[in-house]
Amino acid sequence: MKHALRVSALAIAIGTAAPAMAQEQDVAMQDELAAMRTEMARMAARIAALEADLAAAEAEPAVSAPPAAAPPETERGDETKITWKGAPVIETESGWSFKPRGRLQIDAGVIGAPDSTGVDDGFGNEIRRARLGVEGDMPGGFGYKFEADFAGNEVEISDAILTYGTGGLTISAGQHNGFQGLEELTSSRFTSTMERAAFTDAFGFERRVGLSAQYAGRDWLVQGGLFSDNVDDLSNENWSADGRAVFMPKLGGTQLHLGGSVHYADYEAETTLRYRQRPFLHFTDDRFIDTDEFGAASELGLGLETAAIAGPFHAAAEGFWQKANRPGALADPTFFGGYAEVGMFLTEGDTRGYKRGTFDRVKPANPVGEGGFGAVQVNLRYDYLDLTDAGIVGGTQNGYAVSLVWTPTDYTRLMMNYGRMQYDNATIPAAGGDTSYGVDAFGVRAQIDF
Repeated sequence: MKHALRVSALAIAIGTAAPAMAQEQDVAMQDELAAMRTEMARMAARIAALEADLAAAEAEPAVSAPPAAAPPETERGDETKITWKGAPVIETESGWSFKPRGRLQIDAGVIGAPDSTGVDDGFGNEIRRARLGVEGDMPGGFGYKFEADFAGNEVEISDAILTYGTGGLTISAGQHNGFQGLEELTSSRFTSTMERAAFTDAFGFERRVGLSAQYAGRDWLVQGGLFSDNVDDLSNENWSADGRAVFMPKLGGTQLHLGGSVHYADYEAETTLRYRQRPFLHFTDDRFIDTDEFGAASELGLGLETAAIAGPFHAAAEGFWQKANRPGALADPTFFGGYAEVGMFLTEGDTRGYKRGTFDRVKPANPVGEGGFGAVQVNLRYDYLDLTDAGIVGGTQNGYAVSLVWTPTDYTRLMMNYGRMQYDNATIPAAGGDTSYGVDAFGVRAQIDF
């Protein structure tokens, strides 16, 4: 800039000599030129003053200008993210999340019992489960889950839980499952047969209101809790304690599962228990093995469980002993139930899901809608239940079952089951008082969940 000003001044100085060469012009032109010279002189003086100021500024040390005041910080909105896991999952930056959840299972089938039993068998069907609910997380490591079942023209609360989790520890409060084995804790969405093993229903496993905790390591899991009763049976003085431990290492490509559980329940005075079970399908009300009601002050259950998953193959087995403590001098009966199962996927690349001590969702390698056929699985099961001991004759079941499961997509299933239940000391006699006979059961299920 300094050099530009000097060039301008030189140009002005040269310009002042121009009027001397125009003395021969008329007087008017001379006056105009005189005025121009006066104005140019003023401009030259201004330029000289600017040059002086610029030189003084260059000589002084530079002073940093104070930073502009930062605009006041505005509060940022809580951004949301939506993903899809069978249903939309809404998550916020502050730690909130929300996911609707539910399942619909529609069953139909046929039960065939000896005609002389008088049982109203034949075709039956039902909405086995119709559940709707929500689940999600809250800031600080808290979570929630609520689900109600609308099947059977009744509304029943399935889960109503508040949770807190940090690291491998999870604490749960509310109505939820106890810890009575692999088969009971595996969701009905992921079981390999339409109904769980006979002992789980016969021994009254159910969700109860309570407080529990579990801690999961890399290949082990410990669970325990104190419970009152199912929310539909409150309020009473019944209480129970449940515990379970699982060792679940992975050896190469094989997932192993070894576990054990303990259950203790204490009942208020004049409580009666009743252990019984349907023939493989739920829509019938007929029970061919049944202890009938008997008084009990408490019960103690012990369970063992094992499983393995290797590629398309899986195997599982459980046993559970349930001892009832009867009042007075009456003998205390111990009943037993268990099952053994093997299964194989017939479609390439498919395997049974497993997560934290239970079987989990099957995700077809080639689902329908993406150029594939889905996952097809066949299972064989032996299901045993003995309800006869200490003077109580509830009968014995030897069950043989086969199931075919087609999973077109992650969230849809079609199942077909056949079971042959062979009974001894059945509580429904046939002709001539015969209590040893067989009952056939065939069922199908359509299922969707999210």
